[in-house]
Amino acid sequence: MVKIAELSSLEISALMQRKGLSFQTGPFTFRLSSNSSSLAVLIQNLYADYPLKEKDEFADFELRIVKERRLRYQKPYASVWFDEKMIYPKSPEISIFPFVEWGLNFCVATNAHQYLILHSGTLERNGQALLLPAWPGSGKSTLSAALSQRGWRLLSDEFGLVRPSDLMITPFPRLLPLKNQSIAVMRSFAPEAVFGPEYPGTPKGTVCHLRPPPESIDRAGELARARWIVFPKFRAGSTMCLNQIESTEAFVSLSGHAFNYELIGLRGFKAMTALVDACDCYTFEYGGDLEQAVAQLNALADGLI
Repeated sequence: MVKIAELSSLEISALMQRKGLSFQTGPFTFRLSSNSSSLAVLIQNLYADYPLKEKDEFADFELRIVKERRLRYQKPYASVWFDEKMIYPKSPEISIFPFVEWGLNFCVATNAHQYLILHSGTLERNGQALLLPAWPGSGKSTLSAALSQRGWRLLSDEFGLVRPSDLMITPFPRLLPLKNQSIAVMRSFAPEAVFGPEYPGTPKGTVCHLRPPPESIDRAGELARARWIVFPKFRAGSTMCLNQIESTEAFVSLSGHAFNYELIGLRGFKAMTALVDACDCYTFEYGGDLEQAVAQLNALADGLI
């Protein structure tokens, strides 16, 4: 299987400008088309481990990144388009990459209704899946990134894709978007990891992307059974605390983290109910010690709690 790393940035740029660059992540094939050559180096580096698809093969979703410059002396701008609609407005071309990433997530969140879609980090250890549903700012991405760098298989930082028929979690390993203070924290925690550029001034503050471990991408076809639902909350200086909660409380909290729970109706309700009943559910407050937080969740997965 050919991977993106085997292409030069010039080859990637040429593909994007002609018929599009097609690659696989989890169950989805994406095609990126663009007249912006500046994206090619980033894609070659951060998407290095993703498998290429044939250019004429069916793609589930296609994003177009359109570069514009009305006057020669102006800096170029770019916008992100999906299904002939602009989903992210014009931004300086040099800082368009975070919007491309959000665009890929937008495609799945608004269309993949064969799944119950949870706003959740998802990781696997010993064949069992941990779900980390959380609101923005709760430390979900940082915790997901830390676990992925300490032996857990990353299924997704953003989505828990639950098959309603059997509650299996479908992997969708994507770049991990770190924000603001968590960027320096993860650079210190995993200095050997591959980080992209930092983009200040986005709607979410400063954003930097972390490349997933190659194994997480190579094993994207391996589903995992949900075993734990842990609602994380980062609070600086707090004492780490993992508390088990009743299924009723977990159901109410989890339903607030579903993208399409109401949209898919009774199927979503049944899947959510069965998912909560099948899992041990916890709240997890942690402070600044990521190694300690990882050790606590390792102990949970190893049956030591």
